[in-house]
Amino acid sequence: MTTVLVLGVCSLKGGVGKTSVTLGLASASIERGLRTLVIDLDPQGDSTMALGVRPQDGDVAGVLAQPGAESVRAATVPSPWDEELLDVLAGSERSVHYDRRDDADVDRLRFALSWVGGYDVVLVDCPPSLGGLTRTGLTACDRAVVVTEPGLFSVMAVGRAMRTIDELRRGPAPGLQPLGVVVNRVRARSVEQSYRLEELQQLYGPLVLQPFVPERAALQQAQGAARPVHSWPGVPAAEVAGTFDALLDRALRAPRSERPRV
Repeated sequence: MTTVLVLGVCSLKGGVGKTSVTLGLASASIERGLRTLVIDLDPQGDSTMALGVRPQDGDVAGVLAQPGAESVRAATVPSPWDEELLDVLAGSERSVHYDRRDDADVDRLRFALSWVGGYDVVLVDCPPSLGGLTRTGLTACDRAVVVTEPGLFSVMAVGRAMRTIDELRRGPAPGLQPLGVVVNRVRARSVEQSYRLEELQQLYGPLVLQPFVPERAALQQAQGAARPVHSWPGVPAAEVAGTFDALLDRALRAPRSERPRV
């Protein structure tokens, strides 16, 4: 047995860059040689596409339908980002069926992880909603980050996400803890953003993770080319890569659950 970090990446507002943060953390993880699995629970399948993966014999919907060794194996595909270090449990629009299920089903992914071995880091990319898929994803995790950007409606959504995490801790996921809030797309010298950042820090204190993720076109360019940001040339890409290195360091310092490595 060894320990593995199972980290949920969530937001309750679309368009804040939740998947970009998942991909940045995956890039940082393989850069330091960690065996990594990205589980794409978002029915839009953006992580699957950006990681250069096409579902073959199965997908995450099949895993949720019948959690087990065979369904997990069929849904897990190596990513061209690094076929030795990075696998993807492929997303599917069919998973939207499980977004409407009640809490009786939230253990399905956690149960499926019993057949997931050999990884140092598992990243769960949740949908931008409070539905059954997000609850299922977070129930399987040890830690969760809430992604936001420094805008009025995004800041309001952080509170709803934190309440959901707390609700799950009191129910089906007693081991789940919030790692903190990742603030994405931060622009220098924006008065409005400075106000929202101060508001976030007043509300959540040390749960607001540092450093903030700067708004840089290099991140979108790398992801549009289906490449890790750590491999993208230029100073802006290196700055963003360094940010994700620091955020991953913070996540790796958190206590992890014991799961088998096979």
